[in-house]
Amino acid sequence: MPRRLSVLALVTDAFGGYGGIAQYNRDLLRALADSALIERVIVLPRIAESGAASPWPKVVQAKPRYERLSYSLNALTAASRKGPFDVIFCGHLYHAPLAGALHRITGARTWHQMHGIDAWDRPSRLVCSALRHADLVTTVSRYTRKRMLEWASVSPERVRVLPNTVRSIFSAGPRSEATLAKFGLARAKIVLTVSRVAKTDVYKGHQRVIEAMVAVRKAEPEARYVIVGDGDGRVALQALAERLSLGDTVRFLGRVDDNDVVALYRSADAFVMPSVKEGFGIVFVEAAACGLPVIAGNRDGSVDALADGAIGRLIDPLSQDNLAKAMIDVLLHRPPAALAAVQRYTYPRFADHVDALVRTLAA
Repeated sequence: MPRRLSVLALVTDAFGGYGGIAQYNRDLLRALADSALIERVIVLPRIAESGAASPWPKVVQAKPRYERLSYSLNALTAASRKGPFDVIFCGHLYHAPLAGALHRITGARTWHQMHGIDAWDRPSRLVCSALRHADLVTTVSRYTRKRMLEWASVSPERVRVLPNTVRSIFSAGPRSEATLAKFGLARAKIVLTVSRVAKTDVYKGHQRVIEAMVAVRKAEPEARYVIVGDGDGRVALQALAERLSLGDTVRFLGRVDDNDVVALYRSADAFVMPSVKEGFGIVFVEAAACGLPVIAGNRDGSVDALADGAIGRLIDPLSQDNLAKAMIDVLLHRPPAALAAVQRYTYPRFADHVDALVRTLAA
């Protein structure tokens, strides 16, 4: 049997973090804990809620260190005092130079994770140098892999696709009238988006959906566009809805807990996010796993999340006509759920994939 590995993980956030990358890291750390080839994992986060800890016995998360210098010194100290480590896991492209330095100091193998737009264009010379010596690079989608290989001097056989996994809480179930009443959505035909609403995330397409709602509301007067998530882009979107006389048609719910998200997925009529810069888009899979028809763009990693169209409808995300027609069609003629196609993204498959990757590092 291959030797068991000790891993030092450099991450932006994991336990006690919020968002897709934090959830991806938690899923990956769980899969590492489940692997018989892993001895232990020490996690060094930049961001975490106070007191956040790992629930997995093999995985220990240190206190967060947000400042770059403090984080780097903490990583060097951990490598020296808590080592030796066999693998340095780098959970974000921006940590690559630090991972490269730890590789040179300790001789440990390096595993770099790529998510989305941060890996699509050539980064700094230091990042490129660190990746050149990587033993393993994983990307969340084929699209991100393709974009990264356009600039990275790394052997393609060392770059593997490890897509997101969907948590078991996201499953089909009955419509929740209580949740709809709670948010003032009883009897509404709901078009739903779940994502950050930040100025830097304008590529996700909230504004295009709002503009398309003018046509959608004419075809289905009870249609409501519900946005779950928050950020500094919300004010501009609210102003757009007002200018288009859609004040009551567009609802901003802010951040809600997982139970409400699941209930909204089960109670909505369509999920739409016409993104043009999505690394993968786990929210598409979450929605589909709850039985909700999904509409996504065909220009980025969303294609992987929708399994080339097996999980939902792929459209040109920049065509307002295509977007409005797809939304109207789903609202008026709800297609069957794609539950079988979602199975490829369940945790057991993800864990098996991670275990196979770990075997390549332990060989």
